[in-house]
Amino acid sequence: MPKMKSKRSAAKRFSLTGTGKVKYKKMNLRHILTKKAPKRKRNLRAAGILSESEATRVRKQMLPYG
Repeated sequence: MPKMKSKRSAAKRFSLTGTGKVKYKKMNLRHILTKKAPKRKRNLRAAGILSESEATRVRKQMLPYG
């Protein structure tokens, strides 16, 4: 049986931590940055962690080897 393919769009957006949590980059840090507060921009830099219900779906359907 051939290898399963992961959804490339998901593979580019999500990554797994060592403990199996799903990490992603937060939105709203691409353009129109002048009106956003420095504190908000600083907090958006940190990676987000998906909730467990969403993470299960991403791991199962989109990243089959995760």
